Amino acid sequence: MIKHKKHANLARRYNDNFAPNEISFLGTNCGNISDLVTKISRKLSKYKLAYFDASHAKDVEENSLSEFVFHHEGNVQITTSGNLNKFEQRLQFAQYDYVFINGNHYQGAKQILILDEAKEASVLKRLDQLDSIQFVVKLTKETKYFSFLEEKYPQIKDLICYTIDEVDKISQHINNLIEEKIAPVKGLVLAGGKSTRMGQDKSELDYFGKPQKVFAKELLENNNLETFYSVRDSSENNQEISDKFYNLGPFGGICSAFQKDPNAAWFVLATDVPFIDAKIIQLLLKHRNSSKVATAIKGESNQFVEPLITIYEPKAYPILMQYLAQGYSCPRKMLINSDVEIVEVDNDFIRNINTPEEYKSAKKEIRN
Repeated sequence: MIKHKKHANLARRYNDNFAPNEISFLGTNCGNISDLVTKISRKLSKYKLAYFDASHAKDVEENSLSEFVFHHEGNVQITTSGNLNKFEQRLQFAQYDYVFINGNHYQGAKQILILDEAKEASVLKRLDQLDSIQFVVKLTKETKYFSFLEEKYPQIKDLICYTIDEVDKISQHINNLIEEKIAPVKGLVLAGGKSTRMGQDKSELDYFGKPQKVFAKELLENNNLETFYSVRDSSENNQEISDKFYNLGPFGGICSAFQKDPNAAWFVLATDVPFIDAKIIQLLLKHRNSSKVATAIKGESNQFVEPLITIYEPKAYPILMQYLAQGYSCPRKMLINSDVEIVEVDNDFIRNINTPEEYKSAKKEIRN
């Protein structure tokens, strides 16, 4: 008997309990936890960090999302009314590289256990929540492991242990945890355009002895990027991603790539920019900032970035969807209004070739 499926089985972005990447601190009083998080966030200021805590003025059970999000630039106030479900929580935290959680109130998918003799009973109460301890922090070198911890987790003394004043070491350890979760980059060659002004498929034009889409794909693959073609029509070719967002042009192609793999960053490359070479590809990869929404090329004398020579991070996907919900399908508009890493290059490298006359001129220039 065939089981009926009501909904499409879509790929999902990896998520922990509250965010794509999180860790909780527990075992000491909330003041110690907040102070440590503050110090760590200053050391890791290149990342966008959040702190998820309970409002201590209210019943924790009735406060499912913190009233503030902390990162290195200061406090952002969030006012909430009523409980938020896990889907709303993930949307709140989708743009952060790492979310710190006060584990005295909420269970994080990963934990940092702080040993504080004054809070032994609290740790015992939350013993079953310690299912993925990354390392241990002691208030002092003399602080002992609780007997029930050793009984429950015999290997706990084998974990790395710091004292709470070793902020540099703790921060470096957390930095490594963040880096482990940085998304891999995949390539996307936009080959589904209508090429109205050119009068023929721009992706098939020959500048280098082969179709330009093949040349562009090889540019990305030569940098060890698994690369796909973005195409308009439905395709069974495993090297092609067919458009799931119809009549939205490149915007739809980018969103279709994220629908295929929302856990990858996508290096998007158009086929009408034949002067893009290996050096430009490597330059963009070198300056990639995974903490931003995207890393984009901009001509030195241009006002705006080039949305079709850009690395889009996984956190760009929900933002693109929000723009679409407001009736906008321009990826450049999203980039202009988002936190983007910009890499400037000479304008000659990013010239668009859109007409037969431009094609003849560009081909002659490339041959010469």
